[in-house]
Amino acid sequence: MRKTRFFTGIALLVLSTGGCGLAATSPGRDVMVPAEPTMIDFVDPATVVGLTTRTLTEGDSPGSRYVHINYPELMGARALNRALYADAERRLRDFRKVTGTTGDPRPELNVDWQLAAVTPQTVGVRLRTGEYLGASWGNSTRTYWFDQRNDKAVGSTGLLAGQGALERLATLVKEQFKGRGSQVDLNAVTGFGGRFDSMAFNRVGDLVVEFDDCQIGPCSLGRLAVAVPAAQVAPLLSGLGRRAQESVRAEAADAPHVAPRTMPPTSPDVVSTRAGKVDCARAKCVALTFDDGPGPDTGRLLDTLQRFGARATFFAVGSNAAAQPGFLNRMNAEGHLVGNHSWMHRDMSKQSSSKIADSLARTAAAVEAANGQPPTLMRPPYGAVSQDLANVARNMGLPLVGWDVDTQDEHGGDAADITDRVVRETHPTAIVLMHDINPNTVDAVPDILKRLRGKGYSFVTVPELYGSAGMQAGRLYGSGNELQGKQPLT
Repeated sequence: MRKTRFFTGIALLVLSTGGCGLAATSPGRDVMVPAEPTMIDFVDPATVVGLTTRTLTEGDSPGSRYVHINYPELMGARALNRALYADAERRLRDFRKVTGTTGDPRPELNVDWQLAAVTPQTVGVRLRTGEYLGASWGNSTRTYWFDQRNDKAVGSTGLLAGQGALERLATLVKEQFKGRGSQVDLNAVTGFGGRFDSMAFNRVGDLVVEFDDCQIGPCSLGRLAVAVPAAQVAPLLSGLGRRAQESVRAEAADAPHVAPRTMPPTSPDVVSTRAGKVDCARAKCVALTFDDGPGPDTGRLLDTLQRFGARATFFAVGSNAAAQPGFLNRMNAEGHLVGNHSWMHRDMSKQSSSKIADSLARTAAAVEAANGQPPTLMRPPYGAVSQDLANVARNMGLPLVGWDVDTQDEHGGDAADITDRVVRETHPTAIVLMHDINPNTVDAVPDILKRLRGKGYSFVTVPELYGSAGMQAGRLYGSGNELQGKQPLT
């Protein structure tokens, strides 16, 4: 595994009851302003050789929970891959027990990831979990560490040299929180009870310790974090911890500066590189669409589409697109169209306009960086829509795309059942919902293409279904009844 650059660091700010005042004067031109110490420089996953993504999902069909668990799989890290898979299965199992029957709004579980470190010695994977149980979101983090020397995966406490070191660290963390207000419950900062399950190193070797929502203070404070200075934490580290600290510090020092990417003020209309060859006003057209990727089977799917000369529309999750840009580049080169499926696949009907816009903009940047074209379509995660989403999409120039045929492949099912459902329910100008993260779906595609082509269908991208009439930004296309019972927005 290798790493050539970092993502822009993300600050995990510690909130204080004292307020967030601004300095009265600006620092002098020659004064070095220190970085926020709880900032972690996350590794760009696109630079990690052999990385792919895995996803557990459910929720496109009526009556189900909303679940989207995404985690990385790294070549040569079997113990880490097993630990991440077990964590995903456990979270899904626990969430099913807690939620029981579903209601409206739907309960939701969302897990995303970041790479806290990737070096020849260690790998750190930070999992970010959000749960919505009907009132508000609860957020938590957990960071796993992989010791490449011993092929062993451990939780964050594996960075420390035993229980005594953990208790000493708890004391240091309490000292950091003193003076920050009475809302932080210092008695809750303890070396017992799984409090220290998310720890990583910043670029100077300080140990960043973060706590979940509601864990050591009122839920309104959100996630709290401190950075324990490198010199203080060094005597407490295990062998793995020392290697992780040293390697993260060395990699940060060697990482080149990456200038921020500027976006053009306007972009040309984005179409398939092979669009316009089929007149869907005269021909029988169908748009096959694939959500949630790219994933481990996306390359195999692209091979099949290329062999049959068929084109499709891919609605990529932004975090997956950023991790595996080569797939998006290939999609564009082979005549497919890439749409926007949000950054983390959270239900956007529960989100504010600002969060919707941020999620769509981040995904658009990742897609454009991969294939040179920003997405000009978006599919709402789970098909869940709101007027706020429609308004943001309109302002961003994005039509909303639903579906007419739900293959229900997110529940698994064998390839024959998926094929029969598509062939039985497809009609001219239909939009078919599938998922390229499901290997059984990819297995079904050859027979789907053969049988639909035998019925005279041509395979086109979504905009081609609407011909010269085009598609309007902010409007929902596809059957409104398929989208969780919501009616189309205009």
